[in-house]
Amino acid sequence: MPKREDLKSVLIIGSGPIVIGQACEFDYAGSQSLRSLREDGIETILINSNPATIMTDPSMADYVYLKPLTTKSIIEILKKHPNIDAVLPTMGGQTALNLCIEADEKGIWDDFDVDMIGVDINAINITEDREKFRELMLEIGVGMAPQATATSFLKGKEIAQEFGFPLVIRASYTLGGAGASIVYDPKDFDELLSRGLEISPIHEVMIDKAMMGWKEFELELLRDRNDNVVIICAIENMDPMGIHTGDSITVAPAMTLSDKTYQKMRDMAIHMMRSIGDFEGGCNVQFAVSPDEKEDIIAIEINPRVSRSSALASKATGYPIAKIATKLAIGYTLDELDNQITKSTSALFEPTLDYVIVKIPRWNFDKFEGSDRTLGLQMKSVGEVMGIGRSFQEALHKATQSLEIKRNGLGADGKGYKDYEQIIQKLTVPSWDRVFVIYDAIQMGIPLSRIHEITKIDMWFLKQYEELHHLEKEISKYTIASLSKDLLLEAKQKGFADRQIAHMLDCYESEVYNKREELNVNRVYKLVDTCAAEFKAMTPYYYSTFEAEIETPDGERYVANDSIVSDKKKIVVLGSGPNRIGQGIEFDYCCVHGVLAAAECGYETIMINCNPETVSTDFDTADKLYFEPVFWEHIYDIIRHEKPEGVIVQLGGQTALKLAEKLSKYGIKIIGTSFESLDLAEDRGSFSEMLKENNIPFPEFGVAETADEALLLADKLDFPLLIRPSYVLGGQGMKIVINKEELEAHVVDLLRKIPNNKLLLDHYLDGAIEAEADAICDGEEVYIIGIMEHIEPCGIHSGDSNATLPPFNLGEFVMQQIKDHTKKIALALNTVGLINIQFAIKDDTVYIIEANPRASRTVPFIAKAYKEPYVNYATKVMLGEKKVRDFDFKPELEGFAIKQPVFSFNKFPNVNKNLGPEMKSTGESILFIDSLKDDDFYDLYGRRKMYLSK
Repeated sequence: MPKREDLKSVLIIGSGPIVIGQACEFDYAGSQSLRSLREDGIETILINSNPATIMTDPSMADYVYLKPLTTKSIIEILKKHPNIDAVLPTMGGQTALNLCIEADEKGIWDDFDVDMIGVDINAINITEDREKFRELMLEIGVGMAPQATATSFLKGKEIAQEFGFPLVIRASYTLGGAGASIVYDPKDFDELLSRGLEISPIHEVMIDKAMMGWKEFELELLRDRNDNVVIICAIENMDPMGIHTGDSITVAPAMTLSDKTYQKMRDMAIHMMRSIGDFEGGCNVQFAVSPDEKEDIIAIEINPRVSRSSALASKATGYPIAKIATKLAIGYTLDELDNQITKSTSALFEPTLDYVIVKIPRWNFDKFEGSDRTLGLQMKSVGEVMGIGRSFQEALHKATQSLEIKRNGLGADGKGYKDYEQIIQKLTVPSWDRVFVIYDAIQMGIPLSRIHEITKIDMWFLKQYEELHHLEKEISKYTIASLSKDLLLEAKQKGFADRQIAHMLDCYESEVYNKREELNVNRVYKLVDTCAAEFKAMTPYYYSTFEAEIETPDGERYVANDSIVSDKKKIVVLGSGPNRIGQGIEFDYCCVHGVLAAAECGYETIMINCNPETVSTDFDTADKLYFEPVFWEHIYDIIRHEKPEGVIVQLGGQTALKLAEKLSKYGIKIIGTSFESLDLAEDRGSFSEMLKENNIPFPEFGVAETADEALLLADKLDFPLLIRPSYVLGGQGMKIVINKEELEAHVVDLLRKIPNNKLLLDHYLDGAIEAEADAICDGEEVYIIGIMEHIEPCGIHSGDSNATLPPFNLGEFVMQQIKDHTKKIALALNTVGLINIQFAIKDDTVYIIEANPRASRTVPFIAKAYKEPYVNYATKVMLGEKKVRDFDFKPELEGFAIKQPVFSFNKFPNVNKNLGPEMKSTGESILFIDSLKDDDFYDLYGRRKMYLSK
């Protein structure tokens, strides 16, 4: 059946600010969905309060409402657009679903005659109400772990007595496993039961017998109105049951299932999806499988919506689940739709992978001092990376190289643990670095059987690790001169980085690189094509690998490379890698706009990134996508292969910026501001000299490289002091200290974590007002795109401050200083592109805190508030296509826009929630107010005094 002709206008609900458990995968889903609807000529109306995302860009929907996600906002929009026919809530995670259900209960959809598509409220109610779900599963013959529902403390105690420990407590209707816990010890039960009941909006928990050590699998399904079902992807969790899937290392395709069990699991998943309701769209089903030869299967849960794993499955297979799910929601059937990659096969064709993907979560525990760093049923990661390789080992290595945690891969970098007790402890209590610790354990000689007994990780995965260790031992017997081509090729095929091989051979990375060149052990690029090369793919989505040479009958030797280099002029945009606190989705927004602007200027665009949740890694954003680690060796090989005009580094946050020095050293052109200028801004000492020359005030400061130097400086500068390391992001390691003991302790700790760093000590301007400006500069002229004033005082990280655009109480004299300083600094740094400058204002003098000649966290916010595509303009300036004077700037904003940070402290109940110079927020929302008399502003401004009274 073709699409429904009665649907002319559809409302999409977004997922709001990014929090742990609901990140930018829903921005990706929503963006795909909007594009999918527009292809069919349907008017799109979007509500989402997150200003940092591509989804809320004016170009994405016909009408974008940056409003709070409440039923009040929904009613306002429906009154304004009486022609809305339907609402699609499945693209905005749990937030959108909860809002949709609330609106349904209040009768809002009925009042405005709006149809709900892509979802079945009954299906959601069945899957969220664990008691109903359990009854249904038993009815259709699907096994589940023994479980029962408790709506009171007493009932919970009775269930625990009946089941015995360990137990799992899960709160109903929550997100990212909030309120879930495993209870081993009866004495912890009371507290965890109370917490679960409290967190659940309906004060209900499900108590399960814990299936610890069972293997965990997920299937992603799509179904249409004719009841055709395809299984897009089977994902295996390397970590067994007991760790939230969002915090697990996951692998696709599934590796350790027998074919018989896999077929049984498929049948169960389809049966479950059909039994929960008659709806069309996406569905995610989770199973546990017993780790013995019986391979018993039990169902864990089913989510009848696009989920966190859908983004991963889309990127893993090249099958855009959200896009197709949207088409199904408006009435198409799978057999009517094209496979988006081949364009010649049907969407009813299940993807086949001839490669392996490994997803590893990215945590940020360093931001939450005193947090419980162990992993369990409650999700704690803030982002994720995905590695694609021809083998599990290669994909695992590429994923670990993508994490940006100063590791070069598994082992072979001198950073592993060496203490037996510590290794055993880390294996026993799952923590963020267990993926590395397994390798350390094998290196120490701990038998695989013991590692398996402790971790319950399947023996197949452990044997893969062991092979890597044997190879490292073998290579270590040689020198760079005596290493054979076969061994070098094997190491590269198993994903070892040149740096790791150099570590094994005790030589320089460049020597390994040269040896590879000499022996012709070079990367080749393969297509992600959904069909294991059975059909021709039309989309250029690549990953790298190493292959042995093929010899033709006439003696010619070659290696097959799918990435054909065109003769067009090209630009590479470096992405921002995994999401983390301090570098979130706003940089993905900038990268996507940079790609689109470069394409408008006639360049072939090449995107390099490894984050599966984002729009920048969608296969049709750039002309070519290399899904690769933003890691020097991978980038250099792509650049040598493609020979671009240059590389854009100022849109991918600190990740891309950190590679500027290497690019410059290797003679690769940096588009826009040069490495020398970027370095001058990062090196606090040189930057302050430049400010001095330009008569621009800055707080008194000094640079220290040891604790002794820091203590001497303290006498001269006077407390309170702000300590900041160089070259870090999101205020990492920043702290305000008020005496010598605190100073010494913090400096020693910082130099241990970040050796050889230059630390900047500023006299902290207590009680100052903080403001920041973003500007575009072409080297001659400067245009300030926005000046924001922070509501919290100086000393709270800018990413954690509520900030108003335009400022609300800076006088004309102060505003003029900000404008003058911004222009002077932008020109003195020879900025070409974007720059962000932060100021402290005390006694009507504007001091400079820092300048970042790159896209900042606030650029997307300003672009949305003023309805201007500033990143597009800045990219054209970087490329030399346009000058600042060529643009007709017309910012529109009545009243004020307030940037409000959003925190995920509920995941870390025992953490100090006080704000300071180190950033802790995971996302942000935007609030528009007509005047400063607005209650919301009064509320925020009133809280400012809380910080000032310290």
